[in-house]
Amino acid sequence: MTAYRVADNAPPGPARHDSSAQPAPALQPLSLEGRMLRALLHAFGDPPVQIALWNGERVGPAEPVATLHVPNRSTLVRLCRDPDLQFGELYSSGQLPIEGDLGRLIEVLYQGSAHPGRNSISALRRLGQWLHRRPSNTLHGSRENIHHHYDIGNEFYSLWLGSTMAYTCAYFPTPEATLDEAQNAKMEHVCRKLMLRPGMTVAEAGCGWGGLALYMARHHGVKVRAFNISREQIAFARERAKAQGLESNVEFVEDDYRNIRGSYDAFVSVGMLEHVGVENYPGLGEVIRGCLKPEGLGLIHTIGRNRWKPMHRWIDRRIFPGANPPSLKQMMDIFEDSEFSVLDVENIRLHYAKTLDWWWRLYEESRDKVAAMFDENFVRMWRLYLAGSRAAFVTGEMQLFQVVFSAGTNNKIPMTREHLYHP
Repeated sequence: MTAYRVADNAPPGPARHDSSAQPAPALQPLSLEGRMLRALLHAFGDPPVQIALWNGERVGPAEPVATLHVPNRSTLVRLCRDPDLQFGELYSSGQLPIEGDLGRLIEVLYQGSAHPGRNSISALRRLGQWLHRRPSNTLHGSRENIHHHYDIGNEFYSLWLGSTMAYTCAYFPTPEATLDEAQNAKMEHVCRKLMLRPGMTVAEAGCGWGGLALYMARHHGVKVRAFNISREQIAFARERAKAQGLESNVEFVEDDYRNIRGSYDAFVSVGMLEHVGVENYPGLGEVIRGCLKPEGLGLIHTIGRNRWKPMHRWIDRRIFPGANPPSLKQMMDIFEDSEFSVLDVENIRLHYAKTLDWWWRLYEESRDKVAAMFDENFVRMWRLYLAGSRAAFVTGEMQLFQVVFSAGTNNKIPMTREHLYHP
């Protein structure tokens, strides 16, 4: 696992530990502030995390994975009152410097807060969720939510997504595969699951910067209509299609998935379901049923959970407004009313952890360019998002599902999975 030093004055790259340095002693907290922090750490399962106060007190073990530096009482009060939200707010604004391994820090916090019986944290989260206003996924709300995240600049994303510009989980056929190789392998994996053949037609809901649509057309000879409501992504995708001579094979449509019309041999959605909202799943099922031919195959690739809970409030506020990763149980609302049969379910969560490791590394290598585009607060905010996302997949907080489905009456379906590996 690659770890990155996160002190603001440290260079990007793997963290190195000075073997000659002596760890600071863990002092017995005597002040009210120290007792508050000790209670907070206990609520998170007593993780190997140290908190250093402005008065010299240190709470936590002598050899932590990371140390949080709390500079004043107001920062402490904010952190204790609402740790889920304020940890991200304070770190991003530079008011909560972190020394050590940011990725491991978030991993141990996830592991500790998930421990049964952490009632104080659960109560705080329930209260915070109740007070938090979540952006809606109506036609207008979805456009606003997508604009907030995806239309912040193609140049920014190009710094760390690799040449494919694929902003979804890659598929690593070998541990040594590069990010670009793994993203192309993911696209091929999807095409094989859909059993694409030359001349077929494909509807894609949520096409990102167009990588999958162009791959399907170039390598499998299909015609694709790809729908997306991000103006910047659509413009970028159209330029890619023109540059690759695929304009007659791929049509990029700036429109919502709810407006997909036509008849197609395959339906695919990679990384969009998280933005749909569970309340809209039956409607999505109707859209797919209306456009997928009786013998067609569909595939949905999505971040998910083993058991549903709302998106982390800081992520919802600062990064992905309206995001809502589903459980498999919730995903069945797409399929049941529309009488689809689920043919295959694959969970590739550890591939996403490895994908995020690549993204985080490339992001840190580009941090000066990111700071020039935005500011230092933005650099920290997105660093925390990438590190936290990686930790979520490493710890099982998040899953990555690929679900293949077809009409229940379709008998032209594979009898084995041989086509995935020996086409």
